[in-house]
Amino acid sequence: MTLTIFERYIATTMFKATGMALLVLVVLLVFFGFIDEFEDVGRGAYTIGDAFLVAVLSAPRYVFEVFPVAALVGSLIGLGAMGAHGELIAMRGSGFSLRQIVVAVVKAGLVMMLLVFLFGELVAPAAEQWGEQHRTEQQQEKVTLKTRYGFWARDGRAFVNIRGILPGARLEDIYIYEFDADDRLRLSTYAARAEHRGDHWQMYGIRQSQVADSGIERRELAEARWDSLLDPGLLSAIVVAPNMLRIDELYHYIRVMRDNGQSATDYEVAFWGKLAAPVATLVMLLIAIPFVLAHQRFVGMGQRVFLGVALGMGFYMLNRGMSYVAVVYELNPVISALVPAMAFIAIGLWMMRGVR
Repeated sequence: MTLTIFERYIATTMFKATGMALLVLVVLLVFFGFIDEFEDVGRGAYTIGDAFLVAVLSAPRYVFEVFPVAALVGSLIGLGAMGAHGELIAMRGSGFSLRQIVVAVVKAGLVMMLLVFLFGELVAPAAEQWGEQHRTEQQQEKVTLKTRYGFWARDGRAFVNIRGILPGARLEDIYIYEFDADDRLRLSTYAARAEHRGDHWQMYGIRQSQVADSGIERRELAEARWDSLLDPGLLSAIVVAPNMLRIDELYHYIRVMRDNGQSATDYEVAFWGKLAAPVATLVMLLIAIPFVLAHQRFVGMGQRVFLGVALGMGFYMLNRGMSYVAVVYELNPVISALVPAMAFIAIGLWMMRGVR
């Protein structure tokens, strides 16, 4: 996508203002998150330093969640400053049409939308997962490891590798390697899945290899009890909230839960919400353009910031509210994801009618 000098100037102005608004919002949310972590300080080995680290690791999630609000506030500030300084009037007087200004803003929005989408897919889930894992490890004082080969943990003299951790204390593809006092492998166990039952785990689809001095004995079991020190609370640290999973992970979770006869509504809502999230940025820009152009010299900076925050938070609350309604009442997740965007697009188009 090639940008003209005119479009680059508008994009630069919007990037600076949006970045400033985003920084302020994220710093505030990290501070409030840090305050919320105080109640867990002192539990196990969890210290104030750990609380601060967990709060900071939540920053990427906040960036993804509040970016539409920041885009709206930044657009109102950036474009509003251009209007207050007479730059927009000069542009219109130089022959640039309203359509060209709107296209320039939309192009800048598309660039920001792409960057935030990639950030939300690549950075935010990993940071959120790391923070949750660190919090639980410090509070329960158990060391775990998450790699591309799954979750690893020590369980007495055994080492456990879990390739899939699902909601509802359910596991998939479990590998258990048990060693004797001389650190020699004695038993290797594979289970297709496991479920937590009160004080133990129940494993299904089991294959075992018993290692002895005389050789290796193999056997298969339909199911067996697994008494493990690993509790669902520790494993829940590995499961990221649905809205912070990558799109491919959400798709996998939805398929697995459907195959097991479980409701996947919350994951479907998160899936379609992530697909609709980039559209929210363009919707916020559509709201900002007519307001700025219609009130270039008569609205102060403070009023623009207040309006941006009010409209942005209204959109955010409507979006979250629709997701909760969809989960509780099992509404169509596509509708729940698109209703807030469509409502604000209608508002933006209605406001655009008064702009010439």
